[in-house]
Amino acid sequence: MSQEMSLTRLNPHRPDEPFPPVELACNFPNGLIAVGGDLSPVRLLTAYQSGIFPWFNKDEPIYWWSPNPRGVLFPERINLTRSLRKVIRNKGYKITIDQAFDAVIFGCSLPRRYSHDTWITSAMQKAYGRLHQMNLAHSFEVWNPQGELVGGLYGVVTGGVFNGESMFSIEPNTSKIALTALCYSAQQWGFRLIDCQMPNPYLLEMGAETIPRADYIHYLQTCRHTPPNATWKVEFDNELLSNWQPEMR
Repeated sequence: MSQEMSLTRLNPHRPDEPFPPVELACNFPNGLIAVGGDLSPVRLLTAYQSGIFPWFNKDEPIYWWSPNPRGVLFPERINLTRSLRKVIRNKGYKITIDQAFDAVIFGCSLPRRYSHDTWITSAMQKAYGRLHQMNLAHSFEVWNPQGELVGGLYGVVTGGVFNGESMFSIEPNTSKIALTALCYSAQQWGFRLIDCQMPNPYLLEMGAETIPRADYIHYLQTCRHTPPNATWKVEFDNELLSNWQPEMR
C-alpha cells in the first residue's frame, strides 16, 4: 500500500490514545484512517464511538476504516417480504439472542463459497468475545428444528446504534431471519439505526442505504445512551415476528 507510510500509526501499548479525525480518511482509499494498535476493549470501543472499525486479513497489521458514504439500515425500513414472513412462520426455526455468541462469530469466520479467506481471525474472535462478556457485543441466532445453529449475526452496541459486524447462513434465508430479528428488536427498544459499514447488494436488497459519513457521526453523537429497555438473552415469538409491520418514523 503506497500511502501506508502517511497513515497514523497507533501504539499497541496505548489503547486509550485517540484516533485521528475521521475527515482524514478522505486522503486514503475506502476510508482507511489508521494502522496498528491492538484489539483491546478500550481501543475497540473508542473506535466505534468515533465511527471507525477494524478490518484486516490474516497476517496483516490492523487496519482501521471510516468509509464515506456509510452503509446503514434504519430498522423501520427493512424489506420484510411476504416470502420471508412465511419462512419465519412455517419453517420451525427458533430465533434467539445471546444464546451462542462464540458459535455465531465462529460461523461468521468460516470461508464463504466465493472465497477461502476470512478476516475474522482467532484474535478477532477473542476480542469480540471480551466485548460480549462486557454486555457490549451481542448475537442473534437461528436454529433449525433439529437444534442446529444454521444462521446468525453479531455486532457491537454504541449507545443507540447497533454496529453490525458480520452474518452467516447455512440454510437459505437464515441470515435474513437474524437481520429481521435485529431490526424488530432495535425498533422495539428504541435503537436509531444499524451500522452496515460498507453496504453490499445483499444488504441493499434488505433495505440498507448509504448516508454521508458526517450524518453517521451525528447519529453517534446524538444517540450516546443505549435504550434502557434493551433486553438481551431472549427467544422470539415467530408468529409475532412474522406479522411485524415496521413503522416508518
